[in-house]
Amino acid sequence: MRSDTVRIPDHGNTKMVAHRGVSGLECENTAAACIAAGNRSYWGVETDIWRTIDRQYMCNHDGRTGRICDTDLVIEKSTFDALRALRLRDTDGKSDRAEIRLCTPAEYRKICEKYGKVCVPELKSNFTLDEIREILDIYDGYLDSTVFIAFNIANLDLVRQVRPEQTVQFLSGGWNDDLPAMLEERKMDLDIGWNALTEERIRACHDRGILVNCWTVDDPEKAETLIGWGVDYITSNILE
Repeated sequence: MRSDTVRIPDHGNTKMVAHRGVSGLECENTAAACIAAGNRSYWGVETDIWRTIDRQYMCNHDGRTGRICDTDLVIEKSTFDALRALRLRDTDGKSDRAEIRLCTPAEYRKICEKYGKVCVPELKSNFTLDEIREILDIYDGYLDSTVFIAFNIANLDLVRQVRPEQTVQFLSGGWNDDLPAMLEERKMDLDIGWNALTEERIRACHDRGILVNCWTVDDPEKAETLIGWGVDYITSNILE
């Protein structure tokens, strides 16, 4: 098991985001992973939000729990209490830490606020407008330090419908040349798989006022290249 992050000596102007908390050290998307990020130099902490069957909210990357837990439950088909009762595996594969449980968006927000970190929640379910309002209420009072991200751009459109000035980033696994114009029109930033980026593509976004985040960069040499290209954010499991 790792005991610490891998530090990048010079970030330049690039901000570092802890992916699912410091998931290279602690079980992802748990309070422990978020606290690990809080105690380090990260600018922001990313997590993932799903709706449960009883219309509550839980943080988990996958749509089900089997990858990080001995019990495989589908998040959207399970109750909050059933999900909360699960004991997750530590990074050594053992389920022997009683405190390693799924985290709620409210707990995640409180940890980020306590340590002065920006919340970067990914909106995973296909949320309704009422649900987006409820999620925004969770972050009320901290929305200026929150950046919502999503692959489903409809979720981001709903966020903007409720709060037009909210900072959001559109998630994309790949690049197409229409992205900068589309994002400029919507006044959204970009969060893209790192291997889809080039220096020219970052510049094309910057020329339109679009900030660029990239995921998930765990190789220091790749991170240093991206920093040299002027990427605005790097999301990583272990780099700091």
